[in-house]
Amino acid sequence: MSEDSGLGRKKASSNASRRSFLKGAAALAVNAPLARAYPEKLHRGGETTFAYVGTYSSPEGPEGTRGNGKGIYLFSVDAATGALTEREVFPNGMNPSWVTFNPAKTHLYCVNETHSYKGQATGSVSAYRIDRSTGRLSLLNTVSSEGSGPAHMSLHPSGKFALVANYAGGTIAVIAIGPKGELGAATFVHHDPGPVGATHATSAPPGSFAISGHHSPHAHMIHADPSGRYVLSTDLGMDKIFVWKFDSNQGTMALHQTVSLPSGDGPRHFAFHPNGRWFYSDEEEASTLTFFEYDAAHGRLRERGAVSALPKGFAGTNFSSEVRVSPDGRFVYVANRLHDSIARFALAADGFPTFAGETWTRGDYPRSFNFDPTGNFVYSCNQRADAVTVFRVHQPTGELTFTGHYVPVGTPASIIFLAPQES
Repeated sequence: MSEDSGLGRKKASSNASRRSFLKGAAALAVNAPLARAYPEKLHRGGETTFAYVGTYSSPEGPEGTRGNGKGIYLFSVDAATGALTEREVFPNGMNPSWVTFNPAKTHLYCVNETHSYKGQATGSVSAYRIDRSTGRLSLLNTVSSEGSGPAHMSLHPSGKFALVANYAGGTIAVIAIGPKGELGAATFVHHDPGPVGATHATSAPPGSFAISGHHSPHAHMIHADPSGRYVLSTDLGMDKIFVWKFDSNQGTMALHQTVSLPSGDGPRHFAFHPNGRWFYSDEEEASTLTFFEYDAAHGRLRERGAVSALPKGFAGTNFSSEVRVSPDGRFVYVANRLHDSIARFALAADGFPTFAGETWTRGDYPRSFNFDPTGNFVYSCNQRADAVTVFRVHQPTGELTFTGHYVPVGTPASIIFLAPQES
């Protein structure tokens, strides 16, 4: 186990100025093969792309608020306009806030972000079977998440294990997947031990009161690398990213690397670039985007620098929430809550991000966002506005343009897409 203290951290104000137009052009050239390889059209006659939206649905909602959702929402997607049409709601009153698929996309899994399950101080996770012709969900089972307030869940590339981050409980867990897609027993549970970082983020903008989670450890995201040999997790309260070596036979993990970020900055979510070599971390309380090079062969992160996720000169409070790389690999996007924007970053030839613009989300407190399967549209889950808003992606520049579509959903938290099956 080793500790990396963040080599070569760069200040946001100087990073953008050093990145020239020529380097940006080089990035376009480097990433052009990725753009050409990405499918332009995934829709065929008589077939439908489905969208699933996870919500907060109980009186025990986020940040002390009440959830207005009813469960997991199913929509059909208009391929031409990006509009969503509601088809059905699958009731779940336990805050199914984060939804995800297994690798084969035959099953949907969700966290139930509560603090009690069967009388125990833990949340839970649920498994659903998907009817690929209609998109309908059938509940298979629900089990303990092995910690309070689960906030994130992903499936290991093998499809044999679910990975869960329990925010309030400060634990991560590996849960076995049964032969019919049902959730089984936990094969590994780890409690992040602390200590926690500073209450105020080191890298926060002037006047910020972004204080959300430095009273205790808070596991916020867990996801495997593309190979499945390693699993990465963040702890917002500890200001650390952990790399774990994963045993795909036993479903257990061994700590492999610990990366420290500035005290109080609060790493939340992260995203791998399609090339598997670049890794981007979103810090919730600092509102920063940190770029790492990832050594896939040895499962190690090397920090290259950080930039602000907010426009130059911003002062005040903001909580960054989500980070995603565009499917063509040319841009990184970060959602900002309170500023209520999605920031866009152009990637240089070496993967370093430069702030390239922002788009108002047309709604309050974007908790997450996602691309549709074509990469032509972005959907923002505006938690406090009770609406999902739809944006068209201008492929040459990565700019987002509002389509005019507001989709009413009570306290939406996450959205994922199921494209038509390949023939």
